[in-house]
Amino acid sequence: MKLLSGLLSTDYGLMSLAVILFVIGMAVFFIRYFLRNLEEEAKRDQQQ
Repeated sequence: MKLLSGLLSTDYGLMSLAVILFVIGMAVFFIRYFLRNLEEEAKRDQQQ
């Protein structure tokens, strides 16, 4: 519990939390982006 309160109450804790959330969001974006492009490329290759 002390770890969580330190994460949410200090400036470096909040910045760490922001960076962690940003990296997770970026990972989700890139996974969706790559999977969508792979699927579109597979459809394009089947049409040729």
